[in-house]
Amino acid sequence: MGSVGLGIDIGGSGIKGAVVDLDNGVLATERFKVLTPQPSTPAAVAAAVAEVVSHFAWQAAVGCTFPAVVQAGVARTAANVDKTWIGTDIEKVLGASTRLPVTAVNDADAAGVAESTWGAAHSRRGLVIVVTLGTGIGTALIYDGVLVPNSELGHIELEGVDYETRASAAARERDHLSWEKWAKRLQHYFSALEFYLRPELFVVGGGVSRRAEKFLPLLELGTDIVPARFQNEAGIIGAAYLASLRQPGPEAAQPEMVVEPG
Repeated sequence: MGSVGLGIDIGGSGIKGAVVDLDNGVLATERFKVLTPQPSTPAAVAAAVAEVVSHFAWQAAVGCTFPAVVQAGVARTAANVDKTWIGTDIEKVLGASTRLPVTAVNDADAAGVAESTWGAAHSRRGLVIVVTLGTGIGTALIYDGVLVPNSELGHIELEGVDYETRASAAARERDHLSWEKWAKRLQHYFSALEFYLRPELFVVGGGVSRRAEKFLPLLELGTDIVPARFQNEAGIIGAAYLASLRQPGPEAAQPEMVVEPG
């Protein structure tokens, strides 16, 4: 195997990680997942992340996604995790628990980087908007292959409400919506993004993208819209890749890897 990295995706319900083949943008191991502790305080989450790192006997840089605006490693918001994260240096907290260098990045941004580097948006010029549909709505803006971080366009206000509360995958389940009824909400959301930003491409990720044929054909847009290649693995892949970019040399991303059984 060539260059590898460890990516960890911190979510509101689960924390999952895998070793990533950074030459090809694919998982090199099975994912390992632990439940997100409740309450999801910095100390509790840091201990869970350390458990994931230990599972892979990992001794090099780690990339971690986080459901928040992340600036210079610091959480400026906290979506689906404890509010005590706001103002916390994610990289220092997780670095202390793992005793490894940690790169923290917004979860949707990590997914966007993966899709732009190897996935559905590879080699696309102009503006690409990656939208992850899950508990909320995450967005990543990629312009000519370059990330514009922390866009947070899932929270645009439409019909007087934060529209992720109506158009997320969780909202579809909560409101017991058919694919057709949910698609009407998605139509409203994507039409607004299209009107304001005029992207060249929409890429739709998150676990629900596995069933993209149920709802994407129902949308009427002037912009191409396609499912993500990596679905729920995109954050892990993007985080591992971004962590590798901060290291001084390729050897830093090629530790002796031992995967624990179980």
